[in-house]
Amino acid sequence: MLTLVSVGMLFFMAMVVFIVVRWGRLKLNGRYPVSTLTFIAILFTSGLDVGLIMFPLTEFPVYADIKENSEYAFANPLAIEFGFWGFLVWAIYFVTCFYFCAIEPKVKFFEITWVKWINNIVIIGTCAFTAHLLFANLSWYLPGIAVSEGFPWYYALIVGATILFSVYSSTELKFVKILSLSSGGLFFALIIGLGSIALMSNSVSAPDYFSTLPLLTDYFEHLHRFVLPINDYHAFYLFWWFAWSIMIGQFTARFVGNMRTIWLFLAMLIWPSLSIGLWFSVLYLFHLKGLDTSGFINLAMVFVGIVFVINSLDSLIRLYSDNLNLTVARFGKQKYMALHAFLMMSLTVLFSVQFIKIQWVGALVIGIGLCCFVYIALGRQQHPLPKTSALVPLPVKKK
Repeated sequence: MLTLVSVGMLFFMAMVVFIVVRWGRLKLNGRYPVSTLTFIAILFTSGLDVGLIMFPLTEFPVYADIKENSEYAFANPLAIEFGFWGFLVWAIYFVTCFYFCAIEPKVKFFEITWVKWINNIVIIGTCAFTAHLLFANLSWYLPGIAVSEGFPWYYALIVGATILFSVYSSTELKFVKILSLSSGGLFFALIIGLGSIALMSNSVSAPDYFSTLPLLTDYFEHLHRFVLPINDYHAFYLFWWFAWSIMIGQFTARFVGNMRTIWLFLAMLIWPSLSIGLWFSVLYLFHLKGLDTSGFINLAMVFVGIVFVINSLDSLIRLYSDNLNLTVARFGKQKYMALHAFLMMSLTVLFSVQFIKIQWVGALVIGIGLCCFVYIALGRQQHPLPKTSALVPLPVKKK
């Protein structure tokens, strides 16, 4: 699996360079073009994941323990965490966004029956894995409702209610805007809120926070170390991001509005990474100073994490239900909700018992990407690719 994800990363990074060089000045328009600011907001909320809230505080101690985990010794824990979530990760999403905006309408690779089915399997699997992550991390943030033995029913009820609400929200279009605005607003409120709480403590001052931000430069100094998997855990992350890339690419491509490829590339790398860096710096301050997060802080983080899950599941359910015609119009609201709730809960259980792994879903995406490249290279597409609009003049063959 390490070899496969390494091949996938090298292939996608090569595609980033190829796309930017060949089509860097190409103007892109999606099906529902919006302004650049609106696109950035959609882009940001589409990439919000519950792990963004719940993982860092549990992972910083692991990355800091270089005696047990010497592979992380090349950079500080904040830079490692950022490297698992930011910048190069969004380069993968850039490839899929550009593809679905500029290439897929011409080649129609995803309209091939077997590709269409694998695409929807990936979306459904990613959807269920998102719910599984919430279930897996609740015990760390809400230990007060944990049971000493037996099945953790309280956590299961929270996840079940989250899935039901997500399925319900996917039945009406109005919830898209509400969830997007809520996710983004709550995330920034959480950054400001936790930052303020940290500054009000006796052990933290404003210079302490600003001194953590430069630690992120460690990531860029060792950027090449994050292209290939550092270890199995990093490989897990990379497979996870490949799984996400299909959904984010299809979703965000719809809203690209008269942007040149180079600006799309920069927007997708810079803006989400900037907000992630600010958030991780706040959490790293809590880790360094040993600040207590029990009680209200943990509850606030769980609440925001649940909103993220609802937002993610809502988008994913809309996507695969439209693709497979499993819609409200076809079944009616009650049957629609019963079908999708049963599907999501069943798959969440299968992820929780390790019957299904996100690595397999990510592997499918890598396979689709390689097959798509071969399909285009063999000239099987129905229409010619977009004309070259390079950043720099390319050599022209003289007759």
